[in-house]
Amino acid sequence: MGLDMYAWAVPDKPGLPDFSYHPEDTKVEEFQYWRKHANLHGWMEALWTKKGGSDPDGFCTPLRLTLADLDALEADLRKLPHTTGFFFGVSPTEGDEGFEEQVEEDRGFIAKAREMIALGMAVYYDSSW
Repeated sequence: MGLDMYAWAVPDKPGLPDFSYHPEDTKVEEFQYWRKHANLHGWMEALWTKKGGSDPDGFCTPLRLTLADLDALEADLRKLPHTTGFFFGVSPTEGDEGFEEQVEEDRGFIAKAREMIALGMAVYYDSSW
């Protein structure tokens, strides 16, 4: 058990919400997977709250990411918020072994997400634990 995190894309169309499970009749393309990257999840949860997300059970719905969101994430990659949670694991922080590799993986995700948006897709972040 643990924090599993995904990025997926669906064909963009007018009216797609910021918080939504993908419709069953839509082709979903998963293009990124992370395991126990708690600090990235904390950043996404803060974005969810900023966009108006509220649920008594917490952040547990897919979150649509825009180009502006990806720009903000890229600017914050080296200073993601320290995040803890049940089964979340620990993300490396600056100076830790694996930190630079994690930053590069996250940069790769951002580049791929931008490509997907340029191809007319809507990009979502999702997680489970």
